[in-house]
Amino acid sequence: MVITISAIGKIKEKWMKEGIDEYLKRLKPFAKMNIIEHEEEKFSKKSEEIKKQVMEKESIKLLKSLKYTDCCILLDTSGKEMSSEELASWFENKMISGKSRFHFFIGGPLGNGETIRKNIKFKLCLSKMTLTHQMARLILVEQIYRSIKIIKNEPYHL
Repeated sequence: MVITISAIGKIKEKWMKEGIDEYLKRLKPFAKMNIIEHEEEKFSKKSEEIKKQVMEKESIKLLKSLKYTDCCILLDTSGKEMSSEELASWFENKMISGKSRFHFFIGGPLGNGETIRKNIKFKLCLSKMTLTHQMARLILVEQIYRSIKIIKNEPYHL
């Protein structure tokens, strides 16, 4: 299994990097993990038109790493909410149907532009609560790890 996470922005907080690194280490026996970080767009005005332009530019950056052979998932507030068990079942069903490459996309601090929303059919919502795009990355790698442990019928807490 190969899992790629394409995200806008770098993780700045040390504790968050350490958490992500811990789950990436735990995932090594089960999956090859790739993280692609794209630079955030700079902007000074916060008008709605500027926000849309920034989200579109970031969407295009993310889509450059898209491989249409991958099973693509966009983290988006309008996406499908799932329990950990449902996410594990979704992964398992995709793998049974022959998918072994998964590509998750995380937009920037303003969210996702329409271009990426139109190009990626499956959207996943991690929470109805507002999460920073950086926190979403930590929660995502933890949930991927939890899903694999559930699929393998192994205890999650070590």
